[in-house]
Amino acid sequence: MALYSRRRVLQGAGLLLASTALPSWSFAQDTPSGGRLIVAADSEPRNLNPAIVASNGVFFISSKVIEALAEADFEAEGGVVPRLAVSWEGSEDGLSATFKLREGVVWHDGQPFTSADVAFSAIEVWKPLQNLGRIVFANLESVDTPDDLTAVFNFSKPTPFQLLRNALPVVTSVLPRHLYEGTDIAANPANAALVGTGPFKFAEYRPGEYYRLERNAEYWGEGQPRLDEIIYRVLPDRAAAAGALEAEEIHLAAFSAVPLADLARISQVPGIEVVSKGYEGLTYQLVVEINHRRAELANVEVRRAIAHAIDKQFVIDTIFLGYAKPATGLVPQNAPEFYNPDVPQYDFDVAKANELLDAAGYPRGANGVRFSLKLLPAPYFNETRQFGDYLRQALAEIGIDAQLVNNDSAAHQKAVYTDHDFDLAVAPPVFRGDPAISTTILLRSGTPAGVSFSNQGGYANAEIDALIDQAAETVDTEARTALYNTLQEKVAEDLPLINVAEWGFITVARTSVLNVGNNPRWAVSNWADVALEQ
Repeated sequence: MALYSRRRVLQGAGLLLASTALPSWSFAQDTPSGGRLIVAADSEPRNLNPAIVASNGVFFISSKVIEALAEADFEAEGGVVPRLAVSWEGSEDGLSATFKLREGVVWHDGQPFTSADVAFSAIEVWKPLQNLGRIVFANLESVDTPDDLTAVFNFSKPTPFQLLRNALPVVTSVLPRHLYEGTDIAANPANAALVGTGPFKFAEYRPGEYYRLERNAEYWGEGQPRLDEIIYRVLPDRAAAAGALEAEEIHLAAFSAVPLADLARISQVPGIEVVSKGYEGLTYQLVVEINHRRAELANVEVRRAIAHAIDKQFVIDTIFLGYAKPATGLVPQNAPEFYNPDVPQYDFDVAKANELLDAAGYPRGANGVRFSLKLLPAPYFNETRQFGDYLRQALAEIGIDAQLVNNDSAAHQKAVYTDHDFDLAVAPPVFRGDPAISTTILLRSGTPAGVSFSNQGGYANAEIDALIDQAAETVDTEARTALYNTLQEKVAEDLPLINVAEWGFITVARTSVLNVGNNPRWAVSNWADVALEQ
């Protein structure tokens, strides 16, 4: 690890020690009962409210404090288990869904949790404000609360219960009505100092240093939480996370905070384990977004040529070092409920790509270039940036001059999703268990400018829009799944975007951390059962 990074790690540790008056960062035998889990955080969200910002960077911290109605599970029927809701049922016509809520739950400030909190969150926050809730609850009309432990969701159009069930862990983070009602919800101070019902309470945040959560002694889960504290140390440098793990200064680094290139070596270090489980419900997809306003890219043969120019296996082996799979289409392979393997494929074939471009009327000029494009790789991960470099070289092989534009996160999002100032962009959207959650928004036309990870390339296809809209109102599970199978075929034929790879992240942890990766959304679940060997 570089000297500067090493100093920063140690300085951060000293600052936290001073602020919390605890005896040591080391794993001493006199660690308080339950123990303190120290975790690397490579991002630093200022708005921690998952009911507004449903993203993994926010969930990583907030899911321990703010709870949803249900959580994902490997074994449960339907793939979800109760949290704030203990049961749920959808009507046959898809116009209502009834949730029975958990009794005896209290907010961290001592107020009782009731159905009024659920109704307020759904109508005032999830539907109008949340990035994903706007889709799932687009037709939510009202929420009835016949008693404190019952919430009945009423929809103006049929809403598939399959979608609602799949979406519960992601879009139903419940907020305390008594702290948000009558306020500017988006600017409420509680967005940065969370009050929830979860196993941990928000305790402290020091910008550039750490977030601190402490045990909720009044948590409804019997015998939980196991830990006394969770500390998220801000370590944006991945090399710093690896060094801190080896030096026993932190216990855990999730979301591939340790560079893939270091995994083989660090897995051999005594007391450290590499865990790939726990991200099955958070499949990331490496996607080439396309601005269809550009005349060349509006031609499907050009899009197919670009697809043929990409060597997916090389990307898997070289950029992801084998920790990924080549994508076959819109839905990832680890989503068997919806995955359709029988879609058109575009094998790596440079000669075929050149033939398609010639036939499309874009011959090479005297300098060998057919046309130039502006290529913007998303800056969020090393892999997206590295793929941008690879794609530039791959396009050069077929006579397309790609000019790389590397921006920070804010500038990238503005350029692609607001200003449409791109030709190609590299994006890492997440498949969240159902195509209607964050996947169809990449294809549906008419999305307002400024909505991140959505169709801002101007693609419009009436047939695809109709399939998306029909599936959104189809209550029958088999019929709805069939519609998504057809959608995958149509998307693979017309290539509004190009799916390249799909991957889950890696957790590197000290072996003293127990119950790592034990659910499909582990990194963004509540960690109530996570424990430390003393």
